[in-house]
Amino acid sequence: MATAPDTVRRLRLGAVYAGVRDRNPKAAAARSLADAVASRVPAAGLLPDPQVQLGFMNYALPALRPMDRLGMVQVQVMQMLPLGGKLPLSGRIASHQAAAERERAADVAWELRTRAAMAFYEGWAAEQGIAIATGTRRLVQDIARMAQSMYEVGEGSQADVLRAQVETARMTEEIARMEAMRSAAAARLNALLDEPATATIGVAVLPLFPAVVPPVDSVFGMALRSRPMIRAGEAEVAAADAMALRARRELIPDLVVGVQYAQSNAEMGTDRMGSLMLGASIPLWAGRRQLKWRDEADAMRAMSAADFAYMKADTRGRVGQAIATLDRARRLVDLYTATILPQAEAAVASAVAAYRVGRVDFMTVLDNRMTVSRYREELVKLQAEQGTSWAELEMLAGRELFDPWSVSTPSGRNHD
Repeated sequence: MATAPDTVRRLRLGAVYAGVRDRNPKAAAARSLADAVASRVPAAGLLPDPQVQLGFMNYALPALRPMDRLGMVQVQVMQMLPLGGKLPLSGRIASHQAAAERERAADVAWELRTRAAMAFYEGWAAEQGIAIATGTRRLVQDIARMAQSMYEVGEGSQADVLRAQVETARMTEEIARMEAMRSAAAARLNALLDEPATATIGVAVLPLFPAVVPPVDSVFGMALRSRPMIRAGEAEVAAADAMALRARRELIPDLVVGVQYAQSNAEMGTDRMGSLMLGASIPLWAGRRQLKWRDEADAMRAMSAADFAYMKADTRGRVGQAIATLDRARRLVDLYTATILPQAEAAVASAVAAYRVGRVDFMTVLDNRMTVSRYREELVKLQAEQGTSWAELEMLAGRELFDPWSVSTPSGRNHD
């Protein structure tokens, strides 16, 4: 597997994750929305603002002066007092909604993280594919020169030389295609990092993946505890429960308390008066208002519960699918590394030696060489597929499952 030259800046997966977390505008927007929703919580459980009224009673017109013994100035303060625990319920609803929005913001961050990982691994696969295709083209050119030499001494055919030239041109086309794929992956990654599309991102290096694939039940248990989307669903269900309870208490009248102070000029001085007023709201249109609020709250609670159940079922299915894909890729990587590629390389060496002495034809040599190239490209795709599967598992679990700053080496050990 090709590695990045020492003079080229290496791009680690951990640096990509940090850049997306710190610079992606969508992640910042989600955090700001969560802050905005959280700012509503302190006010949710407060009493409604009191009403203050200033009155000038019994003033003569058009002189606008108080009438004798009747004119007065009064100040009135009214306060509504919701009963039945409506205020604490409103506070609970706001708190649960704020918690849900925080979790949704965290889920946005995980989604962007996964998209960045996909672009990272696609770019890495394109880099490796270019290196493989370049090496294969160089070997095909060597084979072409060997075929040309044998043709010049009468031991080969011109068709062999032409076929080698065609394969060389095809590999050049393959390199151009992979360079376009690398540029597209870099553009997507730069977009996630809020960088210009043409910004240099360095050469991606593959991290060291865990040696063991966790079982489905283990990852699903992590998801139930840690996945932000599931925790947001839990908070939404709790908010819907509180809203349903509050809707049932809307039939309880709200108490209105008021105090009034008034004064008027009298012959013996100033007369001062005070009043206390008590009132209550009357649910006169309960059948078309409060009871409909109750029906709405019940429907919203049923919807939240159904959404939460779907989130858990979808997460369970996606975890199983990701682990199956990961397990398949790991098994095939081991098979290609331990068996298929060594045997294919040996077949190429044997075919080249046999071709030199005329025991096999040119097509056998060329086909064996191209087969090795295809196997190496398939190995790279499988390794990239491992990476994207791990990224999806981390998003579903809501936690890191391996060190993104590690670097995989041909020996499979960490390298700093």
